[in-house]
Amino acid sequence: MKKINVLGLITFIIIILVNLPFLVIIPSSFTAAGYLAFPPEGFSWKWYSMILDRPEFIDSFWTSIKLATLSAILATVLGTLAAFALSKYKFRGSGFINALMLSPLTVPSLIIGISALLFFTRIGIAGTFTGLLLAHILISIPYVVRLVLTGLSSFDYTLEKAGYMLGAHPFRVFWDITLPLVRPAIASGMIFSFLTSFDNVTVSLFLVAPDTTTLPLAIFSYMQETLDPLVASISSVVILLSLVFIILLEKVYGLERLFGLNSQSH
Repeated sequence: MKKINVLGLITFIIIILVNLPFLVIIPSSFTAAGYLAFPPEGFSWKWYSMILDRPEFIDSFWTSIKLATLSAILATVLGTLAAFALSKYKFRGSGFINALMLSPLTVPSLIIGISALLFFTRIGIAGTFTGLLLAHILISIPYVVRLVLTGLSSFDYTLEKAGYMLGAHPFRVFWDITLPLVRPAIASGMIFSFLTSFDNVTVSLFLVAPDTTTLPLAIFSYMQETLDPLVASISSVVILLSLVFIILLEKVYGLERLFGLNSQSH
């Protein structure tokens, strides 16, 4: 019993440490003072209303939404196709390709950003929305591949064979049998891709131009000049948006299955 209590205490401390920035930044965004401080002095919504008076934040927000949406869609299509190929077909080099697809998860984002900048400069798309989109697809695909592979790990391919034996067209088999069973994993990969793109700073830092600045980079640039509660209010909006998608991910797929904590669900 003591062992369980100790583990529970350690878990509680870790959760507090991980969420401590949120517990500080969100209350600080409601301060009535003109400077960033914790605990907040008074209560005011003015810092949230001031966001609407800063066009650079509004423009960068829509840029981030557009970028994250496109990268999530394209990464989901490419990652899902790759996951199906790796799961369904066993061929020489499949293990290497699998490792290569997941390599952006292990390579530091700084290295990816520098490499993308050098390569995109050579082919003439550095500083363009296209280059930024390709980089975000690169860092988003591994999450789709990992999630879809997890979903396919419990897939019974005899169901597809039964469909073929009954004379169904391959597309019909995929649409009516395969897709419904792996749809939660695909949707979760898309959500994770969206969050990965929307919140990215390191890779975007090397590839943005004035007309392609994302919201995280706009916040970062603003903090270089001024540190006031406006930063906290914008950050709180980003946290809220991310939280909404995390809740959606839990409803669609389940965080226990996502992190492999519930092996019985497979």
